[in-house]
Amino acid sequence: MAKQPHLLVEPGDLADVALLPGDPGRVDRIADTCDESATVTQNREYKLVNATYEGQDLTICSTGVGCPSAAIAVEELHAVGVETVIRVGTTGALQSGIEIGDMVVATGAAKDEGTTGRYEADTVPAVPDYAVLSALVDSAEANDEDVHVGPVTTDDAFYAETEEYVERWEAAGLLAVEMEAAAIFSLARRKNMAAGAICTVDGNLVDGTQKGETEDDELPAKAKNNIQRAIEISLDAATTV
Repeated sequence: MAKQPHLLVEPGDLADVALLPGDPGRVDRIADTCDESATVTQNREYKLVNATYEGQDLTICSTGVGCPSAAIAVEELHAVGVETVIRVGTTGALQSGIEIGDMVVATGAAKDEGTTGRYEADTVPAVPDYAVLSALVDSAEANDEDVHVGPVTTDDAFYAETEEYVERWEAAGLLAVEMEAAAIFSLARRKNMAAGAICTVDGNLVDGTQKGETEDDELPAKAKNNIQRAIEISLDAATTV
């Protein structure tokens, strides 16, 4: 088999389990938390590192922003033998009282995006694998995190998230909005892979709070190292799936 055209990898290059941050820069941050790591490839928005964490071999692969690039990553990871994918990201809360620094583990993702429609009907659910979901929740709770477990929405248009959209999502009981989970869940299910997602809250669209617009001394302690804590939870979960 030829190298995959975007990830530039072949069968045997990667581990069975892959963590999927959106940001290529976060790949290095996850790798730095591991015991050992080595860069495999880097191309466009995709950076891949193989690492070992507490005896577990795993791959870290960035997906870029949004479902189209995330779908490419899952397609090509599957093609070279990856079996489990875990999204590790950030999200905007949609329910009052969910605080910056809290963790959200998704039980499903509404398809407010265009990519999955090219694969299947909107009525087909975008849901995670139960074992991965459980591992993420157990890991978060073991670390005494404020973890919210429930459905999220995946949206394509970051700058078109109007008050009307937010009100509709809030009324539906969706916990948060992010940009990749629906594609990752749907593609993984279609490829007989296991998938899950944990995101840390970096703002609340209902309460009008946002980390970047708040002074550090006004933030709760859990908001100051929330990304690192989400990384550690996902790594702990990866050792059990």
